Amino acid sequence: MSVSIAIVGAGPGGFYTAAALIKSGPDCRIDMIEALPAPYGLIRGGVAPDHQRTKAVTRTFAKIAAHERVAYFGCVRLGRDVSLAELRDRYDAVVLALGAPLDRKLAVSGGDLPGVYGAASFVGWYNGHPDFADLAPDLNVKRVCVIGNGNVALDVARVLVKTPSEMASSDLPDHAAKAIQGAAIQEVAVIGRRGPLQAKFTNKELRELGGLADCLPCTDAEDMPDAVTGVAAGRAKRLAEKNLETFRDFACREAAERRKRIRFFFNARPAEVLGEGRVEGLRLERTRLRDGRAQGTGETFDLSCGLVVSAIGYRMAPLEGVPMDTETGVVRNRDGRVEAGLYVVGWAKRGPTGVIGTNKHDGDAAAAQIALDAGPGGRPGRGALEELLRSRGIRWIDFQDWRRIDAAEIAAAPKGAPRQKLIRINDMLAILD
Repeated sequence: MSVSIAIVGAGPGGFYTAAALIKSGPDCRIDMIEALPAPYGLIRGGVAPDHQRTKAVTRTFAKIAAHERVAYFGCVRLGRDVSLAELRDRYDAVVLALGAPLDRKLAVSGGDLPGVYGAASFVGWYNGHPDFADLAPDLNVKRVCVIGNGNVALDVARVLVKTPSEMASSDLPDHAAKAIQGAAIQEVAVIGRRGPLQAKFTNKELRELGGLADCLPCTDAEDMPDAVTGVAAGRAKRLAEKNLETFRDFACREAAERRKRIRFFFNARPAEVLGEGRVEGLRLERTRLRDGRAQGTGETFDLSCGLVVSAIGYRMAPLEGVPMDTETGVVRNRDGRVEAGLYVVGWAKRGPTGVIGTNKHDGDAAAAQIALDAGPGGRPGRGALEELLRSRGIRWIDFQDWRRIDAAEIAAAPKGAPRQKLIRINDMLAILD
């Protein structure tokens, strides 16, 4: 008798869990349940469109999805088409790999003005995520303020200033390409509440800004400390040293012929979004570090801008029957186990930290826990899910269906690009019809 396992979410956490379960033994059947037709989660909808090497991991994931013990149920949304309780009745184990798709709110006065976007929705828009296809941000602005000092903030800044030729080999969708290439943007301000030593940029992504064709990265030499202090020894210190060297290089650059700027503002935190009816500026309070924390000084300054993108963190949506940590926005768990029969991996487990490969540990842990908890199995699993979906008239797509959609996107790709993304679910399903 085989163990039936449902994995809800077909992003990196879900695929690494499926891979670990396949390796753990022959007596399991794995069903991957995904709200969209397209698998791969943040690889497709979150990784920057000009970082195609990072997306190459989907080739490995495709082999997992095609495994004889794995089935893919695309276009099936938890909470709309099937409940968690119904899955738990039908499966010996359920793994939540839902990610943390919601933005942490910019909790300042004016934070809800038109022209303020969370990074999850803004990145989803320029990555062609169907949930954000109609976002339509107004890019007819001279300055964009991006709040945050992590790689997502760098991605947003870089995508907004790259030339069409620099993006030609990306999978930037048509609607976003037209908006960005027709934009009036002259400067992107990247704002961090702490100093350059505390920035969470990886050095590779930071240095990438120095090679942009028509944009100059700029820092203020006065913001640069003389040495790396107050940072724990080891990997964190090495990263801070590399980043400081790069920031110093940016402070020494000549403007040359480049028309655009990415300007870094450190030790500044949002105090208020300014504007009447829509964003017109951002008021920032200068900060100082005390015991590693940014504390306000009371001194403020204003930046005019027409668009604000807040990249200050993500959280998971509450889910009926799942205990949530309201402070961190993740599922309450012990190394991935919520309770016997229910598990969590990825950002829903640990928050938006780590890299794609970090999910492998989560998958290994979930597979080990399921092996301890599930016993011989015996619940009906796949057949019972199919029966339930048919009784409700719900159309799902399998992995072969996705391959047909994938092939259509690749066939429609402009010269040099990997694909032309379909950004609406109906257009994807039309390929199959």
